[in-house]
Amino acid sequence: MIDPMKPYPEYKDSGLPWLGSIPQHWDCLPHRAIFEEIKEQGHVNEPLLSVTISRGIIRQEDLLANSSKKDSSNLDKSKYKLVEPSDIAYNKMRAWQGAVGVSKYRGIVSPAYIVQRLRGELRPVYFHYLFRTPGFAKEAERWSYGITSDQWSLRPQHFKMIYSCVPPLDEQELIVGFLRELDRQVRRFIRNRRRLIEVLNEQKQAIINRAVTRGLDPNAPLKPSGLDWLGDIPEHWELKSLRQLGRFTKGSGGSREDDVAEGVPCIRYGHLYMYFNFTVSAVRTYVSESRARDYARIKYGDILFTASGEDMSEIGKSVVNLIEEEVCCGGDVIILRPRIVAHSPFLGYASDAWHARCQKARLGRGTTIKHIYGDQLKKVCIAVPPKDEQVAIAEHIWQATSEATSLIDRAQREIDLIREYRTRLIADVVTGKVDVRHLAPPPGGEDLEEMVEELEPLDGEPGELDEEFMDGEVSHADD
Repeated sequence: MIDPMKPYPEYKDSGLPWLGSIPQHWDCLPHRAIFEEIKEQGHVNEPLLSVTISRGIIRQEDLLANSSKKDSSNLDKSKYKLVEPSDIAYNKMRAWQGAVGVSKYRGIVSPAYIVQRLRGELRPVYFHYLFRTPGFAKEAERWSYGITSDQWSLRPQHFKMIYSCVPPLDEQELIVGFLRELDRQVRRFIRNRRRLIEVLNEQKQAIINRAVTRGLDPNAPLKPSGLDWLGDIPEHWELKSLRQLGRFTKGSGGSREDDVAEGVPCIRYGHLYMYFNFTVSAVRTYVSESRARDYARIKYGDILFTASGEDMSEIGKSVVNLIEEEVCCGGDVIILRPRIVAHSPFLGYASDAWHARCQKARLGRGTTIKHIYGDQLKKVCIAVPPKDEQVAIAEHIWQATSEATSLIDRAQREIDLIREYRTRLIADVVTGKVDVRHLAPPPGGEDLEEMVEELEPLDGEPGELDEEFMDGEVSHADD
């Protein structure tokens, strides 16, 4: 797609750092000329909507169905604002993080949210893409006010003063059509890579299950384990609970808002789903030294378990920390520090084998979101060989799964790269840095709901719940 893209024939300076040069025939207008604020209230029976960072505007019931969050909206919804399809709404305290989008639903949002409606014949989905670019997020941050970042607010009077580029209507149609097709291709690419990752993980899991229940000697005499889901184990192995093999503590700390470019390495709950090789030896997330004091600390060889998930197969997923330096650990993570009798990699593999997952599923609790706690994980039993055999088994698993691990890592990197490419390309297209008019499919035929269909969950991290911001959580920011 890149080769046929060329700049527009002529440009002019927009006078705005966040836009730079724009095509000569495009307008650059203040939002007061493009939008009018909508404050219609009294529609208490309409469904609640939420403005999210990763998916734009969605129904709150859909958000709650896949989250451990509770409905924090006010019982009295008489002052909640009506949102019509094609309206643009933003969370004024999170606009600088991308919590803005066009709605495909009719519903209501908290009075703390801002609802804008386009004046005249303009394409709302074009502005949906424009307002979710990193450039606009920076501009929203510049116009936001507050003492600290968690109090910054983009008030409607300041939103009106922001300038945006406005292509001709027919060109907005072509841009939206091109980006819609881009999203289709990106979704297809990500689905294919995820299927590959799933197959490779199944292969790895089969190798792990065999090694941690039967060992490396196919001729070793066996004995009944006494557990239906474990079956026979080598005669010289012992059945032990995780309580006997280590000490449990719990992760603690803040949210992703603490993330900085450099500082103390930090592992969060969602990150545990990224490490398909059951170990972590490096992280890309950091918190400052001052914020790190509020986080739990983990050491080399500690085993981390996810405390919750969307189904029983996700709870208690284990990852071994192989980072030499001290690392922070966020909340919703359970930490197991192995005793001297246990080899950390072996214990990590065994704790995530099929028989251990069966036990964790039985011990877990919850309906929509499943939870497991340290007191329950302590009861999980695994088959434990002598320590020298644990080391040999862990080394065998590492070598036997290394090729699959490399392929998984490469597939995940490709997913990350295609998302970065999509983000950059959208920004270039909606600000006129490249001309895609000749590449766009013919306009027409798709309704609003199809046009703003969301992309795959952010970063393709299985099991990670998006950090959304519910209506009730920002109601204190009303002017």
